[in-house]
Amino acid sequence: MENLKKYSIIDLHLHLDGSLSAKAIIEVAKEEGIKLPTYDEEELNLFLRVPKDCKSLNEYLERFDIPNYVLQTTNGIRKCTLDLLNRLHEQGLKYVEIRMAPQLSAQRELSQEDVVKTLLEVREESPIRVNFILCMMRFENNKEANLETIELAKKYYGRGVVAVDLAGAEALYGNKLYENELKLVKKYNLPLTVHSGEATDYKEVDLALEYGADRIGHGVHSIESKKTVEMLKKLRKPLEICPTSNIDTKSYKSYEKLPIRALFDAGVLVTINTDDMTVSNTTLLDEFKVVEKLGFNESEIKQLTLNAIDAAFISEAEKEELRKLI
Repeated sequence: MENLKKYSIIDLHLHLDGSLSAKAIIEVAKEEGIKLPTYDEEELNLFLRVPKDCKSLNEYLERFDIPNYVLQTTNGIRKCTLDLLNRLHEQGLKYVEIRMAPQLSAQRELSQEDVVKTLLEVREESPIRVNFILCMMRFENNKEANLETIELAKKYYGRGVVAVDLAGAEALYGNKLYENELKLVKKYNLPLTVHSGEATDYKEVDLALEYGADRIGHGVHSIESKKTVEMLKKLRKPLEICPTSNIDTKSYKSYEKLPIRALFDAGVLVTINTDDMTVSNTTLLDEFKVVEKLGFNESEIKQLTLNAIDAAFISEAEKEELRKLI
């Protein structure tokens, strides 16, 4: 489809640490004396990209170790984030919501607030419109860190931070463990997106909705419950679907088995995103090519983009600007 690139303009589910280029990582590592397994870009990509025999989301998440080595300083965060934004600009994107967990970059000298301030400074230099979603993480014994993330989201909301997310090993740490934190986000009237129904079943999606999620990260296993699908449709809660990532993590065994069409036809607000550009070796255009191969025609692909624009955590005026582009 000639117009496919025209619709690849907005990504709502993009992780910073999963989308760093090998070039940027090597540059920062050399400047800061960080030891890497190799300083050759092609060879380093073998450590950054998911192996074809990846067995699960947990194994997929191991690919984030090296990127987080270079996101521990203001210099590293600045260079890697700006490099990503420049690449997105070259790909034709007009708006992106980048998500990252400040606590993961506060392992050395930076505080979580230092991390957020650096991101917002980079935002001022971005060639495209960008906002940030701050991620809480599914770990043991990190309640205090997650609460700090929520407070930072509250403090910087409307200044470049637009939402809170809960990310990580969903199968090991379910949403129930984070009920209080998720409800606090909504008590503060902050937009909330929650990774759910990716590595587990529809019940996690139900819990996320119960706790006030405005969007669902992935949510592909919602299709297993008619009640969940109807709830998503009735409440108009968008799904941030990332096709290639869902295959890489073995959420589904093949693109043909992904329930994108079934969810779309059921009236669920489906959006198409990349998740982790480097780990899954993909771009937004690549993801739309997958959707096209699954039988979506141009008007349906346009609707997927309109869904993403409607679901974006931005003002109605900003949404209208994006709608005019397609």
